[in-house]
Amino acid sequence: MGALSPSDYEDVRIWVPWGHIAGRWYGNRSERPILAIHGWLDNLGTFDRLIPLLPDYLGVLCIDLPGHGRSSRLPAGMQYSTADYAFVIARVMKEYGWRKVSLLGHSLGGAISFVYTALAPDSVDLAIIVDNLLPSTESPERLKRFAYSVEKHLVEDGDAEDEPNSYTIDHLRKVLSKGSRNSVPPELAHHLLNRCVAPSQLYPDKFYFTKDNRTKFYNFFPATVALFSEMARRIKNKPILIIKGSKSNYISSRDSEAISILKKQNPLFQFHEVPGTHHVHLVDPEVVAQHIVPFLRTHRPPKVSSWSLDGEKLGTTERENFFARDVSRLSKI
Repeated sequence: MGALSPSDYEDVRIWVPWGHIAGRWYGNRSERPILAIHGWLDNLGTFDRLIPLLPDYLGVLCIDLPGHGRSSRLPAGMQYSTADYAFVIARVMKEYGWRKVSLLGHSLGGAISFVYTALAPDSVDLAIIVDNLLPSTESPERLKRFAYSVEKHLVEDGDAEDEPNSYTIDHLRKVLSKGSRNSVPPELAHHLLNRCVAPSQLYPDKFYFTKDNRTKFYNFFPATVALFSEMARRIKNKPILIIKGSKSNYISSRDSEAISILKKQNPLFQFHEVPGTHHVHLVDPEVVAQHIVPFLRTHRPPKVSSWSLDGEKLGTTERENFFARDVSRLSKI
């Protein structure tokens, strides 16, 4: 068995009430794919270098979160939040009629995957989380950040400029790298820039960022240590793989209790630390793939008919009821 071809994909649009969610479906399109969710201010290009290392019998549907990449922005007056992003998973499942979902998330995408798995554990058959779990909101710094975000949201909801400031591509590479705290080196920044810049109509050879500036100030899931631990207790006997970059502090001692709970009650839980930064899956995808590939071959092996789209397709009424149940779960946060 080989690996996925980076050129074998279909660009997709998933229609939502405010517009669409843009995605790229790699590989097998006759069976339910892995749903891959990128990190904060990134887009589906973050998985460009990991995709060619994943098993070729699988499909992988990478999406741009709302306000990122080529997905629609939320309407004016709305705020972005981790909890609301979890609804995106339910909407994708509704679109394709999936009873189950397999999740691969990096950073914010990892937090979204953890939140959804905890709230709807029966709907998730596995989750792969790269270098994040769920930031705690108990510290005074988080409270200050929340207050700052509210203020900035009001500013960003004001009248938009005709065109944002534009720069050369070389400058944008450096800006993106700096914004990632040098986790993404400038020479790899094009994987993300491909979906988040547009050519200036005013200045030849210059480009501007197209992401919704409100995404810079999204609201964190309101997770105390106690709530965080209770969420972990809801995830039992579930294949969970967490990968931490050794040079990153996105997973730290604050997560130790939740990770301990996951490990204690879940014989299918795996935790690995690999050498690298927060974007280790982009910078050095081989060290991440060495854990993801055997995990997928074990828990999503090839030629299992029960995972086919035909076998999982729901009737119209059943689909609506299924989605309503998921929304009900999430709305009780």
